[in-house]
Amino acid sequence: MKTQEMRLVLTVQDFDRTTAFFRDALGLAQVAEFRNDGGRAVLLDAGHATLEIFDESQAAAIDGIEVGRRVAGAVRLAFQTEDSESLAQHLAETGAEVIGGPVVTPWGDRNVRLVGPESI
Repeated sequence: MKTQEMRLVLTVQDFDRTTAFFRDALGLAQVAEFRNDGGRAVLLDAGHATLEIFDESQAAAIDGIEVGRRVAGAVRLAFQTEDSESLAQHLAETGAEVIGGPVVTPWGDRNVRLVGPESI
């Protein structure tokens, strides 16, 4: 059986701020909104998705390359964009904290690490 879609679900305390960050600042298109019994959810289109699985040594190595120290937890969101530096600057202006980069990785990507709402 073939998987049709992968959904990453974030349960957050500040729904409006987090939604605005990903939808308005990062530019993910809102494709649906759900409400029930006082709860809210939005579905944002994040483009093509892959699931990358690291062991602890790989996670530490990537953090070392991109930030200089171990920072990520069990889940790290990564978005590939046309201009990571400009987007990082824009996201910082909306409240994200730049914690690493820009850095050119050994595999040729130009990465910037940020911490956004809810420490994501």
